Amino acid sequence: MFKKVLIANRGEIALRIIRTCKEMGIKTVAVYSTADRDSLHVRFADEAVCIGPPKSKDSYLNMKNIMAVAELTNADAIHPGYGFLAENAEFSDLCAQYKIKFIGPKGDMIRAMGDKITAKETMLKAGVPCIPGSEGLVESIEDAKKDAVRIGYPVILKATAGGGGKGMRIVWDEKGLENAYNMARTEAGASFGNDGVYMEKFIVEPHHIEIQVAGDQYGEACHLSERDCSVQRRHQKLVEEAPSPFVDEALRKKMGAAAVKAVKAINYESVGTVEFLVDRDKNFYFMEMNTRIQVEHTVTEEVMDFDLIKEQITIAAGTPISGMLYFPEKMHAIECRVNAEDPLNNFAPSPGKITALHTPKGYGVRVDTHIYAGYTIPPYYDSMLAKVICRAKTREECIVKMKRAMDEFIIEGVKTTIPFHIVLMDNEEFRSGKFDTGLLERFDYVSAIKEAGLG
Repeated sequence: MFKKVLIANRGEIALRIIRTCKEMGIKTVAVYSTADRDSLHVRFADEAVCIGPPKSKDSYLNMKNIMAVAELTNADAIHPGYGFLAENAEFSDLCAQYKIKFIGPKGDMIRAMGDKITAKETMLKAGVPCIPGSEGLVESIEDAKKDAVRIGYPVILKATAGGGGKGMRIVWDEKGLENAYNMARTEAGASFGNDGVYMEKFIVEPHHIEIQVAGDQYGEACHLSERDCSVQRRHQKLVEEAPSPFVDEALRKKMGAAAVKAVKAINYESVGTVEFLVDRDKNFYFMEMNTRIQVEHTVTEEVMDFDLIKEQITIAAGTPISGMLYFPEKMHAIECRVNAEDPLNNFAPSPGKITALHTPKGYGVRVDTHIYAGYTIPPYYDSMLAKVICRAKTREECIVKMKRAMDEFIIEGVKTTIPFHIVLMDNEEFRSGKFDTGLLERFDYVSAIKEAGLG
């Protein structure tokens, strides 16, 4: 087992990793930017070293400085968390070069899934269902028109190097194709330095379902069932839950088997997530694979009663995976992401100082957070402040528990998404479980927040 792990991240995920390392008897090293000198991950790690100024490119993305700290502190492993360098193949290679274990997949595995075109080709060869689309990049508007006719409208253009909805455009007919194609390439180039786009069939009324997977150094792989991530705004997840209210046992088995095929196709080593789009008729299609731990890993942990960070660390240390785990059908978990954003103002960021804080507690309520009263939210990073995860025997009980927890959650000094989550728990479509990724386009949450007196 590792003696000392450097955590190349910040915020709640850095704290999450520190906690598991301490329970495993592993020393920890925190790295931080000058903007995070007062962050809790700095306080609770065994050692902490500043790696640069606030901007990510000068600190949390500065591979040279992070490797220097790892050598200086004699760390024998680096955990990247999620975001920043977590899916950077060059960083994984660099760790291997310096004989410091990257707690995650090897560089080639990241590359295999990092480019969406390559990933899709790999999945098709492995027999994993994929969305009908272009054969590689769409190089010209003429090619785009031909592909759209072959695939059939509506179609969606996506950046090959992208994520988070950047470089993505839905096209309903040929009239809007040329403008959408040009805009997608321009946005992709500006966001990722790569203006390549590809085309896929646009799935109507889609459900975003992901399968938690794990693979070890010995070629074994398993899945830990699904999470439903269909509550989204502009392709950004806001709420996740497990099991999915849409997925039945037959679909769960098919998707799980497909996800394991995907893992074995690239000899994947570590925990990860295979993401699918599922249409209203329960046909599922591979979307992408995230070669890292995810924000919503806590949902699976709660329904499985299983530490995924520990599993990730032990896999990296050479331990075989724990195997196919029983999914407790009588348990349900929901996670709400609490962000420093104003839902009454188009979710505009709301950095600033937290003047008062009270986190919800009680049976079946978990809060993962790095904030405290007096903490100043820096404007340089992701706006997530906390994750509230509730667990109960039924989905209905879980929703009631989450509503209670959100009513109890007090953050003063900045605007947050707490009011949004409170009214979402009362939304009839959400409560019914019969919703898709278009839920927020139909839900007038602004009026609901004001009517509830939460604005």
